[in-house]
Amino acid sequence: MTREPRQATVELERRYHRGATDVLARLRRAKAERGRIGADDVERIAAELGLPRAHVYGAASFYADLGFEPRSGRTVRVCDGSACFAATCGAHVEDVRLEVAQGSGPGGTERVYCLGYCYASPSALDGEAAYAGADLDAQLGGRAARVDPPIPFAAPTGEPILLARLLGHGPPAWSVWEQVLGDGDGAARVIREVEQSRLRGRGGAGFLTARKWSLLREASGGAKRVIANGDEGDPGSYADRLLMERDPHGVLEGVALAALACGASQGYVYVRSEYPAARDALSAAVLEARDAGHLGSNIHGAGFNLEIDVFEGAGSYVAGEETALLHSMEGLRGGAAARPPFPAGRGGLYGIPTAVNNVETLSALQWIVARGGEAYAEKGSGADRGTKLVCLNERFTRPGVYEVEFGTSIAEIYEGLGGGLRAGRLRSLQIGGPLGGFLAPDELEVPLTIEALAKRGVSLGHGSLIAFDERIPGPALLQHLWRFAADESCGSCSPCRVGSRRGLELAGRAAAGEGNPEALEQVLHAMQHASLCGFGQSLPAAVRGLRRIYGEELEQR
Repeated sequence: MTREPRQATVELERRYHRGATDVLARLRRAKAERGRIGADDVERIAAELGLPRAHVYGAASFYADLGFEPRSGRTVRVCDGSACFAATCGAHVEDVRLEVAQGSGPGGTERVYCLGYCYASPSALDGEAAYAGADLDAQLGGRAARVDPPIPFAAPTGEPILLARLLGHGPPAWSVWEQVLGDGDGAARVIREVEQSRLRGRGGAGFLTARKWSLLREASGGAKRVIANGDEGDPGSYADRLLMERDPHGVLEGVALAALACGASQGYVYVRSEYPAARDALSAAVLEARDAGHLGSNIHGAGFNLEIDVFEGAGSYVAGEETALLHSMEGLRGGAAARPPFPAGRGGLYGIPTAVNNVETLSALQWIVARGGEAYAEKGSGADRGTKLVCLNERFTRPGVYEVEFGTSIAEIYEGLGGGLRAGRLRSLQIGGPLGGFLAPDELEVPLTIEALAKRGVSLGHGSLIAFDERIPGPALLQHLWRFAADESCGSCSPCRVGSRRGLELAGRAAAGEGNPEALEQVLHAMQHASLCGFGQSLPAAVRGLRRIYGEELEQR
């Protein structure tokens, strides 16, 4: 029996080509023009797009950038992600709020959980202008010069792959694309090299890329879609931001190579709204690629057609999960969906088979196709082949993005590349963002592989390393973790929606000396075993890891 698409409303697009992908953009314009979204905006946009009012209302009420609260004057998005919290224990959030409130004219602040400036925390966006540094409030108040530092990056442990063009190596952008289109069997070549490379997804799940593409090719129906997931929401990660801003043509060429391999005629790059510079760089690169003949109809005379568009999110951490991302693009609330159906089958964009690959994954394709999958597979360790971009936060002596081979020890990354802490004593190292987990200072010899970290109760995620020193109390860090979960849960399932809020309540009570370990364990058990997606399923391991490392300090409360 054929499964229906995940949401009945997407039938409107599939059958009648209604423009649901325009929902977020039109709501964003309404908010910008009027400072608010009203019921009349919802009615108008629904009528213009031929969509149910509930469809548009759901999106307007879900995303942080939209909503129905009036917004007048200056709005500063201040980051309270893990790296910024590690820098100030959250004190900068109140400092910025007071600075903006005392400024001339109306204005306010909004708390967000990552802006991609983890190497220079704390940070904020004033409109679309970025500010970062210890004197963040003074910068925003005009009492200090604005600082918008570039991302430091290096590939010190071997030949660069992902950072090749940024470091002056590797073939020019689109050169491999032109070559494979002229091969006559370009699609087969891309598939063969990616299969031999054993490339796994870099977004956290670690699924074999070639296997995902094969599911897409095997799916019924002629239309196919490929999406680059640039919704890099894990606090502490900013590698995708580096690639999208500094090498946008490399990202687009990766989308094109994936589309050729999968037989897709439409590609997208989904960019989070907290990355306005990445959005602009990619949008400009799309126009340049079209002008150069790399996109469009009958590209380079090879008979292959492809268009790539840039889609901007509207402020939702969970939209980085592939089914939530698809909901977002369909103009729906960004909630996770049960699988099956999977995106590569009937669960794709508007029910069209869709491959969703992380930006870092796609950025490796040019090197793999040019140099060969076997050469790529020679790098790495165990099931994890090739290289990984890891991000170090501002607490390190040498923060930045480093390209390392899988199997490199966390200790080598921590001390050898990052130089250890620039001040203070390490208490814990968060790997892979809030849902990844924590390592103690005596556990850093573990190699950087998905399996080795999993044995320590840690998920690699996007590959961020956030160091917390002794200035950050264990109870405060535990509350911060639960606050993030409560704020960012999409609410699609009760175990995560209710559990995250209950966990925050219990953490607050524990900080006040009224801990209840039995109640906490019940919450963790329910979230781990009954949550719909990896958000609720992964958080319990992170909480348990933090309790293990800060056990005595937390038990005293």
